[in-house]
Amino acid sequence: MTQKLFLNDLSCLGVVAALLSGHIAAAPRGSHELRPSEDRQAGGPELSLERALRLALNNNPQLQASVARKEAASGRAVQARAWPNPELELSCEDMPVSHSRGSQSKNMAGITQVLPYPGKKKTDAQIGAADAAAGAAAWRLHRVELVREVKIAYCQVQTAERAGVVASELIEVAATAATAAAKRNLAGEIPLQEQLRAEILLGQIRTEKITAAREAAVARHELARLLGRPDLSAAQLTSSPDESGKLTLVKVDPAALLAGHPAMVAARARRDQAQATLRRAGLEPLPDVKVGVAAGRDEAANENIVAFRLSIPLPLFDRNRGKQQEAQAALREAEADMLATRHDLLAAWHAALASYQAAAAQVALHRENILPKCDQALRLVQSGFDEGKFGVIDLLDIQRTTAEATLAYQKKLFELNSARAELESMAEAPPAN
Repeated sequence: MTQKLFLNDLSCLGVVAALLSGHIAAAPRGSHELRPSEDRQAGGPELSLERALRLALNNNPQLQASVARKEAASGRAVQARAWPNPELELSCEDMPVSHSRGSQSKNMAGITQVLPYPGKKKTDAQIGAADAAAGAAAWRLHRVELVREVKIAYCQVQTAERAGVVASELIEVAATAATAAAKRNLAGEIPLQEQLRAEILLGQIRTEKITAAREAAVARHELARLLGRPDLSAAQLTSSPDESGKLTLVKVDPAALLAGHPAMVAARARRDQAQATLRRAGLEPLPDVKVGVAAGRDEAANENIVAFRLSIPLPLFDRNRGKQQEAQAALREAEADMLATRHDLLAAWHAALASYQAAAAQVALHRENILPKCDQALRLVQSGFDEGKFGVIDLLDIQRTTAEATLAYQKKLFELNSARAELESMAEAPPAN
């Protein structure tokens, strides 16, 4: 088997990480608020998948920024319901300018208030509420995606580290084989080229170990980045992979399930906001009434006086046609986006489901058939090598074949758990606020 093929297998191997069963997936929904004592405990040398999820939900800076955007949208919703402030007016009329006496003036103090046309503030509140709903759904979507990314990154770390373990085991075997080949060559039992071949294979496997170490370091730093805790880049991962291939989500109706997906919730909120914006654009030309009332005294007549004011804009030139056209186009865009989101989610669900079912079948085949036969073949060749029935190259070949079968199993296990993470992310229930 060529070095390139083995490197390809090594890159995708791994004791794939631990996507714990249903109670782990549900933990972030009820425990994303991390207490300080838990945070200190999480900083220890061991890191389970459940703890990694809690840390990410509590410390990831991108998620914290999403929380801030959600709160900003809620603030806009509150502001949209507010009425304009009244205005205090003070006036002094008919004051003589030829002298400083004010006994001939009319002095007034009053309040002026804009009264929006009926329906405008209600529509503004609907726009604000839809904006807040979209912001909350965007935050929830970011949180769901972060959980999925942490699960996959956790897998990638264990996969890369398993590649290093396999390479170390192969180095031990290859070193033993190279030593034996050198002794047999000195004894005249094998030609020099067989010894050189064993030594070349040993050098190749050592380079693969270096590659695996680099990939493990990169994967660890990526996981620590998602957690928002660079200090945990060297933590020991303790969770175990799911090898059962049994997930109740595979029997769920995706159409009903995905209706509550945060991407769909956000799309519906944007559609609702576009509908309210269109209604608001239709109301905009209708005039807001400005009402004022003032009281004072006419010094010349020595009388108390009251004044009333009413101002109504005349929508003669600006009928807001351009804004209405823009709002209609935005509504069509939002409706199309909602339909596209539904189709995308269904396609992603079916793709993840197909991947999960295929990987589950392949994992079972490797575990129950291929790996036991590889172990049996390895024992036979090892025994024959010790008895002199097989050569060094035969031993190296069966060791490499066994290692590649192990790596192929880990690759399928990684695909199984990655597909599970995708399905769980799309089935995430709405979290409690």
